[in-house]
Amino acid sequence: MACQRHMANGTVKREGRTFGTTTKDLLALSEWLASQQCTHIAMEATGVYWQPVWHVLSDDDFTLVLVNAGHVENVAGRKTDVNDATWLADLMAHGLIRGSFVPDAQTQELRGLLRTRKQFVRERSSHVQRLQKTLEDANIKLDSVISDIIGLSGRAMIGALIAGESDPDTLAALAHRPPAALREALRGRVTDHHRFLLQLHLQHIDALDTDITAECLGRFRHRYLCAGAA
Repeated sequence: MACQRHMANGTVKREGRTFGTTTKDLLALSEWLASQQCTHIAMEATGVYWQPVWHVLSDDDFTLVLVNAGHVENVAGRKTDVNDATWLADLMAHGLIRGSFVPDAQTQELRGLLRTRKQFVRERSSHVQRLQKTLEDANIKLDSVISDIIGLSGRAMIGALIAGESDPDTLAALAHRPPAALREALRGRVTDHHRFLLQLHLQHIDALDTDITAECLGRFRHRYLCAGAA
């Protein structure tokens, strides 16, 4: 919902129109506002839904102001039967809107990239915990004797378990510096089901490692560090 507010012969004129959210509809919104010689636009921030609208309108010569929904709802005098768009237009006209910070396009991309990487790191930790739970179910106490079960030594031993090795001495020999208690920690009952789950979790961990280091970090270095150096 958009409301156009302007003065005509000392009288406030308002016109409201409803638009869809497809790109075609948002372009129509932009064209309508431009045809009405609109210069300033106040937009309520609603989750991520305001972003596509903002991107389309920012391509034209409008001054955009992003509004904190909680702030405008708490302004004294608002009535429940007043349309949101009309209310925003009136607040904007009277200078009663405090705009929220909207980062530039490059900073928005960087934020999205870092948030995605953060989510991947969380997912990786979840898969490591599931892998550890599977080892516990097989009575393999690997996490009690080594600090990183998917480090170099841990991966070698888990890989051997997946391949069918069950001898504690053979498994312990794969460790770079095997602790004294490692042999007993590797004495368990590993079934084919355990091996399947271990392999599945390792595949997901490897895929996430690739996304975190090769994709996210690689793009960050190439796009942002190189741009900064330039």
